[in-house]
Amino acid sequence: MIRATLAEIRRDVGAARDRDPAAAGVNRVEILLAWPGVQALLAHRVSHVLFEAGVPLLPRLIATAARSLTGIEIHPAAQIGPGLFVDHGMGVVIGETAKLGADVTIYQGVTLGGTGFATGKRHPTVQDNVTIGSGAKLLGPIVVGHGSKIGANTVVIHDVPPNSTVVGNPGHPVRVEGRRAEGPDADWVHLPDPIADAIKGLALRIDALEQGDAPSFEIDIRRSTGPNPAGG
Repeated sequence: MIRATLAEIRRDVGAARDRDPAAAGVNRVEILLAWPGVQALLAHRVSHVLFEAGVPLLPRLIATAARSLTGIEIHPAAQIGPGLFVDHGMGVVIGETAKLGADVTIYQGVTLGGTGFATGKRHPTVQDNVTIGSGAKLLGPIVVGHGSKIGANTVVIHDVPPNSTVVGNPGHPVRVEGRRAEGPDADWVHLPDPIADAIKGLALRIDALEQGDAPSFEIDIRRSTGPNPAGG
């Protein structure tokens, strides 16, 4: 048990070193002592073991202390796989029935929350190698497929197919041209924006009409002969 826990801690610290550019050249001890995402995750590993063992009160006290110190709130019952990296982390909330797979990356302000007051499974399931951008909200017992990317400030209320990119409010999948959405990638600037593309298309159409370059259409509004289809 102790050996497995130490292995999880080493992997968590390694995830921070691999995915945080600010950790380049920083030793593992400094990451363990100074990275709030790593500290919150370490506290959760302890509180989760105690929670599963049926220890009263103490798991919640550990979670509360970790939230006060790091700004990251993780319910002791949440199931978190190995290699989670929480970058910055302030304002991150992970609910009671949330389940995260391996090598998930979460940025600040993310919520894995429930909807309404229903009991049972009410928080998201996030599969392996998912990246969730700053301020994104994943709500309800949805499933986010393996290798997906959730854009910053996206609100996701439906299941996300594997290897897809989701943007918008409400979130909807879009395709990244020539690129598979796999693993951590913080290039949020170049995410496709179908709403902006549609508005741009309309603007170009209006400009063409004003310049007289667009093809014109004539509609014959003369009364047609024959019986009235309405019966008159």
